[in-house]
Amino acid sequence: MTRIAVIGGGRIGEALVAGLLESGRATKDLVVVETFADRAELIAGRFGVRVTESVEDAVVGADLLVIAVKPGDVDTVLTQLGKAELNVGDRDQVLVSLAAGVPTARLEAKLPAGFPVVRVMSNTPMLVGQGMSVLAPGRYARPEQLALVTDMLAAVGKVVTVAESQMDAVTALSGSGPAYFFLVVEALVDAGVGLGLSREVADQLVVQTMIGSAALLDDSGQSAVELRAAVTSPAGTTAAALRELERGGVRSAFLEALHAAKQRSAEQGVGDGVAGGPLA
Repeated sequence: MTRIAVIGGGRIGEALVAGLLESGRATKDLVVVETFADRAELIAGRFGVRVTESVEDAVVGADLLVIAVKPGDVDTVLTQLGKAELNVGDRDQVLVSLAAGVPTARLEAKLPAGFPVVRVMSNTPMLVGQGMSVLAPGRYARPEQLALVTDMLAAVGKVVTVAESQMDAVTALSGSGPAYFFLVVEALVDAGVGLGLSREVADQLVVQTMIGSAALLDDSGQSAVELRAAVTSPAGTTAAALRELERGGVRSAFLEALHAAKQRSAEQGVGDGVAGGPLA
């Protein structure tokens, strides 16, 4: 069984621990590093896992070392890892970073030569087991190690792998994507209220419509274009609404928004290394 050390017991680390335990991917071979006493007590009591304040203690015998802290705390973790007895060789350990905006080269530079690193961009739906995690392997990560990381993150959603050069685009699309979705929901609810519905009813209608539409898109095997066409009768109500959205430039607005997010992600990635992010 894979032994996993989760460094950071905040909402990211807690979500990962919960998903791993629920899926059966980890049981007793799971340890969490948390320095705040209240959080440590909560994690230990809620999940029955071992919690320690020491990074050096946690990484002993662990296969996956998961950094689940804010980007600004990564250097502190790397310094602590530098004092630990890390394995490089036949039984390699792998560093998995969930810290937004921290490139693999920066992580590799602080670790023993040849230490394998995998960078991950996840989004907030991982908190309910429906996240989208995107992996970018460092120079020394082998295919079997990447598969191990993929299996771990499958406990909290879906997983794909891309080249690290694409991570800024990933951040713009899926990392920040939930915020775009929530903005659309907010706008639709407000519009429903403007049409005379109560906010409670409008909220229920919009949320369930979004949940059902996402499930239909995921399960039907049809594309968004096909499903949209199926709902849109010629000269009907949906066609009238879509005409106004197109007139308002909804497509170009999303295109410009994602370009802006990608550019900002690139600026942060070459900055001081303490960039914020969707799960920071």
